[in-house]
Order: sequence, then C-alpha cells, then structure tokens
Amino acid sequence: MDKRKLFVVDTNVLMHDPACLYRFQEHDIFLPMVVLEELDRNKRGPSEVARNARQSSRFLEDIVDSATKEEIEQGIPLPSPINSETQSGRVFFQTQELIFNLPKDLPGNSADNTILGSALAFQQQRSANNVILVSKDINLRIKAAILGIKAEDFHNDQVIEDVNLLYSGSFKLPVGFWDEHSENIESWSENGHSFYTIKGDDLEEWYPNQYIYSHDDTFQAIVRKHSGHSATLEIIDDFRGNGHNVWGIKARNREQNFALNILLDPEIDFVTLLGMAGTGKTLLTLAAGLMQTLDEKRFQEIIMTRVTVPVGEDIGFLPGTEEEKMTPWMGALMDNLEVLTSPPGSGEWERAATNDLLSKRIKIRSMNFMRGRTFLNRYVIIDEAQNLTPKQMKTLVTRAGPGTKIICMGNVAQIDTPYLTETTSGLTYVVDRFKDWQHSAHITLQRGERSRLADFASDTL
Repeated sequence: MDKRKLFVVDTNVLMHDPACLYRFQEHDIFLPMVVLEELDRNKRGPSEVARNARQSSRFLEDIVDSATKEEIEQGIPLPSPINSETQSGRVFFQTQELIFNLPKDLPGNSADNTILGSALAFQQQRSANNVILVSKDINLRIKAAILGIKAEDFHNDQVIEDVNLLYSGSFKLPVGFWDEHSENIESWSENGHSFYTIKGDDLEEWYPNQYIYSHDDTFQAIVRKHSGHSATLEIIDDFRGNGHNVWGIKARNREQNFALNILLDPEIDFVTLLGMAGTGKTLLTLAAGLMQTLDEKRFQEIIMTRVTVPVGEDIGFLPGTEEEKMTPWMGALMDNLEVLTSPPGSGEWERAATNDLLSKRIKIRSMNFMRGRTFLNRYVIIDEAQNLTPKQMKTLVTRAGPGTKIICMGNVAQIDTPYLTETTSGLTYVVDRFKDWQHSAHITLQRGERSRLADFASDTL
C-alpha cells in the first residue's frame, strides 16, 4: 500500500507560511491554477500577507526555473531537508482542465469551489484517504467534509500541540525535596546573595533562569546554571517587603516578585511575560524600565511599540506624527505612567515636571518602521505580542544592539490577528525557543491584581 499522500494546498496556507512547500516530508503537493492567480492578486502592498504572497511566488519560480514541460507534468521533485534520510515528495501544477462534478448548490466558478473540485478529481484517481485538502479557511474545510473530502488545517507552524503545555517559567518544589537532596547540596554567599548547588536526577527538566519556589513560599530562587543533573540556584530579592520597591511599586505575589527580579537583571537580555488582564505586566515592566533608565542610567531611553490590530471596527486614519498616531494605541502605557508619576502627596507641579522628564525618555514607535533599525542601549517593550507572527517577532527581536533589553508581554488567550492561534502565536514561539538560552527568562503571571471586579470578570465572563 502506497503511504505517500497528495496534499491539495489552499492559497491561504502559502500566504501564511511561504516555506510550507518544503514541510510536507515525503508527500506530494498539488497547486491548482486558481492558487497561482490568487497569489498574483494578493502580492501588492506592504502588508505581511502581500510579502508572503511574493515570497511564495519566488519559491515557486525557483522550483520551475530549470524544469521542462514534461518534468512539470510528471511532478517536480522537492529538495530533501539537510541531514534527512527521507526523500521529499513532488509538487504538481495544474497543466490541464480537471473534470469534476460538484453538487448543484456549489457552483464551480469561485476559487474555493475550484480547489474543492481539484481534490474531488484526484479522489477519483487515488484512494480517498490519500488525497487531503490543506487550508487555513474553516468554512472551506467544512465544505470539504460535506463533500467527503478529507481536509486539515496547516499544523506545521504550531510550536506546541496544546497551549497548556507551554513553558511557565516556574517550578514548584515537591514536599520533601530538601530531605531527598540534603547530601548533594553546597551553599555559599557572594556579593550579599546566597547560592546553592544541587545535584539529582530530577533536575533534568529545569531550565536556565527558571523560577524555583517551595510549597510554603519560604524559598524563592532563580536557576543561574543548569547542566544535566546539576543546577546552581541564587536566592532572589524580595520586593514584597517594606524595604524593597521599584519606583514605588511593590510585588503583590510571588510571580510579580520574580518578574521584577528578571526585569532588573543586567545578565538577562530577553524577557517574556504572559498573563491575563490585570496581572501587572505593563506596570512592572515600566517601573523596572524607569528605574534602570533614570536612576541607574543603564539605558538611554525606553522604546515602546505594539501591533496595531483593532478589537472592534477600525476608526480610520489618524493625524499627526508617528508618535501622535501611536498614542491612541498606547492607552495601557498612559494609564500605568499615571500610576507611577502620581504618588500619594505629590502636587500638580511635581507631576507636571515628572511627565515632562518622562516624555523625553519614553518613545512610542510604530512597528511598521522597525525593519532595518538597530537599538543601542535601549529598553524595548513590545506590548500585545500575542498578535505577532513568528516572522514579525524575529524581525523585532533582531533589532537589538549591544546593551539593549527586550521585553515581550501579552496574553495568548486574547489574539485578534486572523489565522493566528494560541499555539502559532509569535509570543508562544519565542517563549518556547528561548527557554534554553542563558540570557533569557520567562514567567507566567497567575493572579490578577487590578481589582476585585476585574478578577471576577476574568474568571466568569
């Protein structure tokens, strides 16, 4: 029995991931002529979709560039992945009219129904189980199921199978952990901080800069070094007590306390913060940024950006400069700056002076103009990062120059970008890819601290 399958690929898959042509392993790909026409219609413009359409066309040109007409009709072999023993499949183009019969209520003049007809025509030549339609369009997959065509979403871009499996950045020590490892512990002090080296078989699943805490919260540490069965822990600072605060802000729970530690750590260049609304992501990030920019002079300025995806109806073009256009999208920044610059007992003159100072050290930038830039000694905040694709996230993170720290924050349960899900979001992508790097850290904030109303709404609505 031939295990090789034929995937009929929809246009939206190519516009979502131009490299999808090389991700079907040993199986064959068929591209109807209408797919090429749709790529041509969508190639114009500066959007991510248009760029992907153009890149898909370039990949297709590379494939057919040196092929003869006979080779195209027989299917062009795709290059095999490096260091792979599996032979890649072939890509077939529509070279003649396909004969198929659609039901009367599915006229064949639309692009989607033409793609459905292609899959039906191949089902007559092959086993029905070996012909699969791949599309990001849910409605097209529903119509395919009605017609008896096997259809699937494109899953190759998924970072993980379930968002609940995403790395949380923390680990709770089991009861009796210290008793089991008492013979394999070394401790010492350095620069006022306590360190521990622990050895054991159950340490393999730990990661660098992971948050380790005991069940009773009496022990809170960060993994400074990790190698197989050995790990070095450092006791973190406590920003929940009376002595420590960051620009007047104190941590209200253990995850916030750890977030402040990694935001202030000069050895950590990349921080990701996940959490539902009201967990304090923006407030903690801004407080740490202001302290390191204004007090410690570690950074020259704070740069804040976010993807401009509207939740409701778009209100149209906005007047003004780049910063003025971005201001309506930065309501979270303004709300939190008001908290940080209006301590109890401060007068109107003090607040005005502080706001004038901050306006010169905090810059709001549009994500549309980031390509080609390099940030030196900057504290870069990427808000609502769950709405970014992995490619967009790579474009932003690679802007970092020497001395720059990047903080990505968001809530993967609130994605507004079409075709992005919790498992394919750029934020999920970087959390998973950076978890093994020595100079990155991640924490998922668990508890909302905004108000009892906001907490109740998050839990029940």
